[in-house]
Amino acid sequence: MQGSYYQRCRRPWTLPFLGEEPMPEYAQLKARLKGGLLTDEPLSRHTSFRIGGPADALVLAETLEDLKACLDFAQEQGLPLFILAAGTNLLVRDGGMRGLVLKLEGDFKSMAFDGRRVRCGAGANLALLSRRAGEASLSGLEFAIGIPGTLGGGLVMNAGAHGGELSRVVRRLGTLERGELRECPAEEAGFTYRGSRFKGGSGLILWADLELVPGDYETIQARMKEALDQRRGSQPLALPNAGCVFKNPPGASAGRLIEECGLKGLRRGGATVSTLHANFIVNEGGARASDVLGLMQVVRERVKKEKGVSLENEVLVVGMDE
Repeated sequence: MQGSYYQRCRRPWTLPFLGEEPMPEYAQLKARLKGGLLTDEPLSRHTSFRIGGPADALVLAETLEDLKACLDFAQEQGLPLFILAAGTNLLVRDGGMRGLVLKLEGDFKSMAFDGRRVRCGAGANLALLSRRAGEASLSGLEFAIGIPGTLGGGLVMNAGAHGGELSRVVRRLGTLERGELRECPAEEAGFTYRGSRFKGGSGLILWADLELVPGDYETIQARMKEALDQRRGSQPLALPNAGCVFKNPPGASAGRLIEECGLKGLRRGGATVSTLHANFIVNEGGARASDVLGLMQVVRERVKKEKGVSLENEVLVVGMDE
């Protein structure tokens, strides 16, 4: 999920039925795109949570020219713009999102291997990238085999698991910042635990150069199998979810704290604190964002009261209330 790049409105957004300002002519934008454009598209169809109200316009950007056209259009119309990526680790509120929501497709999913180095588009599937690296006997991405989402979203969040994280293998990034294309070393990305400077909206990641380590094929495959088995045995993968809801506090496990407060199985509407892993909230059918947000508030308050720990969101919450 590359959800941190968000261009805010320069003027207040007004829905057309209020009679003050018409909706922009999305047909003009659609005619300029190689990819597709869907209006009033339910984002529940595009998030791993299967939750989320409609986007005014969802753009499937296939080329850099598509992306530039969307940026120009958003600037001209004074619209917000949000990069949805794969829609994982994301909760979209029930009122949906105004303006443009982008998914990076086509050219942005490219992967090019050159020895131990790999250049990948931000839209590349992270688990597929891990698998391809393993097939090439390259080590360093075994931890990512079970992580859903795209490379771009993973970089924004500095995704990690099983003792590994993306910041350890990234060497260079291609970005779009303030309308300009640039390249920057990984040291300038401001990587932190489950974050980077891009999470604050300072730019859009387009591609990344990774450097991996040649290794033994069988050993790499065994590590990936172990990571997958552990994930399947400890996480509620059979139900829609957005991954871990809260960051692990320093020296502690958010899931363990929540479980010790007796909150497993707590339910609101169609949303439930997972009985398998307490740091997951699952959609058992028909859950709304308001259900999830209500559960998150209860969990934060109980953990603070009983454990003295303030939990910080790992899941990104975006959009408008209904």
